[in-house]
Amino acid sequence: MGGFFSRNKLPIKGKASASEGMGLSVAKQLAAKGANVIIISRSVPKLEEALKAVKASAKNPSQRFTYISADVSSPSYAPALVAEATAWNNNTPPDIVWCVAGTSVPELFVDMEMSSLRRQMDVNFYGTAELSHAILREWLSPSAPVTKEPKHLVMTTSVVALYTIPGYAPYAPSKWALRGLADTLSQEVMMYPQNVKVHVVYPGTILSPGFEREELVKPAVTKLLEETDPKQTPDEVAAAAIRGLENGDYFVTVNWLGNLMRLGMLGGSFRNNWVIDTLGAWLISIVWIFVQADLHGKIRGYGKKHGHPSTYQK
Repeated sequence: MGGFFSRNKLPIKGKASASEGMGLSVAKQLAAKGANVIIISRSVPKLEEALKAVKASAKNPSQRFTYISADVSSPSYAPALVAEATAWNNNTPPDIVWCVAGTSVPELFVDMEMSSLRRQMDVNFYGTAELSHAILREWLSPSAPVTKEPKHLVMTTSVVALYTIPGYAPYAPSKWALRGLADTLSQEVMMYPQNVKVHVVYPGTILSPGFEREELVKPAVTKLLEETDPKQTPDEVAAAAIRGLENGDYFVTVNWLGNLMRLGMLGGSFRNNWVIDTLGAWLISIVWIFVQADLHGKIRGYGKKHGHPSTYQK
C-alpha cells in the first residue's frame, strides 16, 4: 500500500504549519495527521482556547504546538512572526504556511464607505501577501537548502474570486487580488533551485462565526443569489481542502459549485489536470450561458420589485 499512498503531495508528519472557523478546523485536522502546528490570530484568549482543541486532536504525544499573537492587517507584521516561528521550530522555517485569516462585510458599492474596502483589503490581501513575502524570502534565499520534498505556501481566497455577485464590492477585490498574486508567484518560484509549491483554496459558504456576522449586514439581493449555494461546516471545508492539497492541486475547490466555477475561469492559470480541466472548461462555457442568464434575471427582477437601492432598509 505504500506505493499507492505515495501520491500524497502534502506529507505533513512532523511539520510546523487560526483561532476559529476554517482555520481552527485546518489546525485540528493537520494535528490529527501528525503535524506540529503553530496557530496565529490577534486574540490571545481565542488562541488559548483554540490551542487546547488542537492539542486534543494530536496523533501522538511527541507533537508540539504553540500560538503566536499577530495582527495580520498591520504593515510588516510578518518578518517578526516568521522569525518567532522559526526559533520555536528548532531554528528551521516551517515547511507549510497556510494563510487563512479573512474578513467579509458585504455591502452594495454605493452604500459602503471606502474605509470598508480598504480594511478588507488589509486583512484579506495584504495579510496573506505580507506573510507570503516573508516566508518566501526564507525558503528561496541563496543559503536555503535544496530539498526533494517541497515547501508549501497555501493561500485561502474565496469562490467570489472565480465569479462574484452584487454585495461583495468591498470584499471580492481582495480575493481576486490573491488569485493574481498566486498566479504570479506560482511561476516565479520555478526560477529558484529550491522546491516550493503555491496553492490557492477557494471556499464557498462556511457555517462559521464569521458567516453569522456576515449575514447580519449582507444585502438581501446577495442572500437571494446565494440561497441555493452549498453550505459546509468548517470541518467539511478543511477536510476537502486538505484532500486537494494532498492530491497536489493548485486551485483547490471544496464542493461541486466551486469546481464548476473554477473550470469556467482558468485562462492561463495552472491546471490541476490538463485533460479533465480542459474538457470541463469546454462544457462549463456552455453551462454559463444559462447560469448567467438566471443570475442576471434575478438581479434585474429584484431591482424592479424593490425599487431604487437607496430606498432599501439598511
